[in-house]
Amino acid sequence: MILLQVNQLSKYFGADLILSNIKLEVQTQDRIALVGRNGAGKSTLLKMIAGHLSYDSGEIIKPKTIEIGYLAQNTGLASTLSIWDEMLTVFKNLQKQEVELRKLEHLMSDSATIAEPSKFEKILKEYDRLQFNFKEDGGYQYEADIRSVLHGLNFSSFNYNTKISSLSGGQKTRLALAKLLLTTPDILILDEPTNHLDIETLSWLEQYLQGYNGAVLIVSHDRYFLDKVVTQVYEISRHHIQRFTGNYSNYLKQKAENYEHDMKLFEKQQDEIAKLESFIQKNLARASTTKRAQSRRKKLDRMDRLDRPDGDEKSANFGFNIAKQTGNDVLQIKDVTIGYDEKIVSENINFYINRGDSIALVGPNGVGKSTLLKTIIKKIPNFTGSISFGSNVMIGYYDQEQAELSSNKRVLNELWDDFPLKNEKEIRTVLGNFLFSGDDVLKTVNSLSGGEKARLALAKLMMEQSNVLILDEPTNHLDLDSKEVLENALIDYPGTILFVSHDRYFINRIATKVIELQRGGSTEFLGDYDYYVEKKLEQEELLRLAKMNADNKATAADTDKSNYQLDKEAKKVERQRLRRIEEIEKFIEDLEQKVAKQEELLCDPEVFQDHEKVYSLNNEIQSFKNQIDELMEEWTQLSDN
Repeated sequence: MILLQVNQLSKYFGADLILSNIKLEVQTQDRIALVGRNGAGKSTLLKMIAGHLSYDSGEIIKPKTIEIGYLAQNTGLASTLSIWDEMLTVFKNLQKQEVELRKLEHLMSDSATIAEPSKFEKILKEYDRLQFNFKEDGGYQYEADIRSVLHGLNFSSFNYNTKISSLSGGQKTRLALAKLLLTTPDILILDEPTNHLDIETLSWLEQYLQGYNGAVLIVSHDRYFLDKVVTQVYEISRHHIQRFTGNYSNYLKQKAENYEHDMKLFEKQQDEIAKLESFIQKNLARASTTKRAQSRRKKLDRMDRLDRPDGDEKSANFGFNIAKQTGNDVLQIKDVTIGYDEKIVSENINFYINRGDSIALVGPNGVGKSTLLKTIIKKIPNFTGSISFGSNVMIGYYDQEQAELSSNKRVLNELWDDFPLKNEKEIRTVLGNFLFSGDDVLKTVNSLSGGEKARLALAKLMMEQSNVLILDEPTNHLDLDSKEVLENALIDYPGTILFVSHDRYFINRIATKVIELQRGGSTEFLGDYDYYVEKKLEQEELLRLAKMNADNKATAADTDKSNYQLDKEAKKVERQRLRRIEEIEKFIEDLEQKVAKQEELLCDPEVFQDHEKVYSLNNEIQSFKNQIDELMEEWTQLSDN
């Protein structure tokens, strides 16, 4: 069933064309992503579909009975009510029905009503009708639905009597999403719903939307999320829209294939045109070939000429370099407790960072990830423990809130004032690489969009040439194309990276280690995000098995079936143990090769005479050997089991 149609829609802001001849169709159970560069008009189109913005031409057709639910970017729930009372407002109709049912129950228990059989029968029929409707409308489960959604959006630890006005902006945004999900509209329109969500909450939202009964129309810059949820992609580019089937990865593949196909057709036609024009030029003046030349000219005039296919729009272009390299030991966090306003957020944090590491810091919202980064750069003091840096460490910090970019300066001066030794041409070139061209550099900083501020902050970071990057949600506000450019720049970066991100695709591309932060400490995982998830599942399985074994020991008699299951699970644990031994042996082999390579360098006369180089190499060798010792200890424990 078609729920909504958009036909030949156009929109101008003043004299500027934003959208032209837009066509889009939404059917029952559709899962649609709207993608495109920042400023392409995605949010504008959503607002027009939701009825929050007018359009200049075209039409939007939908049946009157179809309900649309719309959540704008960073929309916080403004309410004087408590969390629970605000969620209950979604079910006012059910609450009214419930009141009516209680009234009828009271009447049916009244002795006067019982004494009049006809009256009692009439009330009983009305009660049966209301009770049926109440059940069909979800009257017996709406409170459970509220708890389920609040739990999924990470409010399970909250007192539901908490006033919404006392919550943070991110919490209010999540509550706005919770309330919208509970309304269950026919078409759910979500503009950047993944903002302010941690990885666990994102996974829950993915599953919720996959099973949602209505249609879903989403704008999101989270590729992992789009791949999990959507089955269609509409791309807005150069004011127009194009539809692709499949998830986001399929869209990228189809787009590349379409471009290659269209370019081949264009080049083939250009070759044909060149041959026809050459023949006409050579043969038109000759009497014997004039007719053939005229025939070819008519063919050329009738030809429907193809336009050169549009390639991708201009992308940001940048890379991160360093002024000088650090020593091998970059940072050590030992027994650190963090917090603010005398409130402890997380404690017993321990990890170290070596040169070249790219470490993702993960954990639920509120566990202190951003607080830890600010503690490391000394914006916030640590309560206990030590934070020590290695030699030549120069830190570049990216703030997710871009709190430092709120001045009345022009974009040009915001960058130039920080690097006054550069000339104007160099500053403009850098800004041009970050898509600030022409009069864009004369905009005031506080008038910039979130995406523009993010690009300006990255431009500053690039100019600093720091050898250690500490990044707090660097992909927030960036469109998918800009994210890819940033990913490639960080992959090629010769320094060390510590970053916080909820973008799982980004973590997979960048991270060589994952550190999970918990209230009571930190845990290190040697690998990317997928490896981290796999290890977490294995840990949960081992805990489940340990509990099951304990329960079985407490049981007086085990059946043959349970013995078989235990044997099966024990074999699974054994496979996991052997797989981990193989991993450790591979890590040890890699580290031993690194030690051998560095020791070989020490034999080089040029290196041997450079005392600083010898000192640095010895430190690296010792660090590698320490890691080998730790891995050997784990290998020994596993091998003895």
